[in-house]
Amino acid sequence: MTLGPQRESGTSDEAELVSKIRAGDIAAEEEFVARYRRGILVILRRSSEARDAADDLCQDTLRIAVESIRRGELSDPDRLSGFVCGIARNLILNYGRRAARRETLADNEEMDSLAAARPPTQLDALLRSEQIQTVRKVLDELPSDRDRELLYRFYIAEEEKKSICEDLGVSDLHFNRILFRARERYRLLYEKYLRKRSEK
Repeated sequence: MTLGPQRESGTSDEAELVSKIRAGDIAAEEEFVARYRRGILVILRRSSEARDAADDLCQDTLRIAVESIRRGELSDPDRLSGFVCGIARNLILNYGRRAARRETLADNEEMDSLAAARPPTQLDALLRSEQIQTVRKVLDELPSDRDRELLYRFYIAEEEKKSICEDLGVSDLHFNRILFRARERYRLLYEKYLRKRSEK
C-alpha cells in the first residue's frame, strides 16, 4: 500500500520530506502528519484487533516515525511509506499481544483488580501526558545514544527483545546487562530531574 504521493516524473518526493524532517523543519513534520494520517488509519481500521484503538495507535505511529526519522534511522528515504506501514503493523501486533494479556488477567484476578483497567479519565490522560513528557525529557538528557535507543524501543515503542538484539548485534544475556545499566543511568537522571523540579 502506498501512503505518500508520487511526483509526476515518477520519482518519490519522500526523500525530500525526510531530509527536511531531519533538518528540524516543523512544517515538514506537519506535512508528514497530514500526508500519512489517513493511510495509517486505513491500515489500523482494517485490523480487527486494533480497530477500536485506531486513533491512538495512529498517533503513536506518527510519533514513532517522526522521532525515528529525526534520529536518522530510516536508511532509505525513498521507502518512507513502507517504513511507516511497518511501524503501524508492529503496533497492531503489540496491541494484540497486550490485549490478550489483559484478557488473561481479567479471567484470573479479583474484581477489585479490574478497576485498574477502567477507561482512562481526562485526569488520567493529563497525568500520563505529563509523565510521558518527563520521561522524554530525561531520555533526551542521557549522554549515550545507545541508552536512549534501547530504553525507547524496549519500554516506549515496546519492540520485541529479539528484534532489538539482532539490530544491536548482542546476545540475550548481553542485552539484559546493557538494559540494566541503561535503566540505572536513567534512574539517576530521573531522580535528579524530580529533585530540581521540587525545588522550584
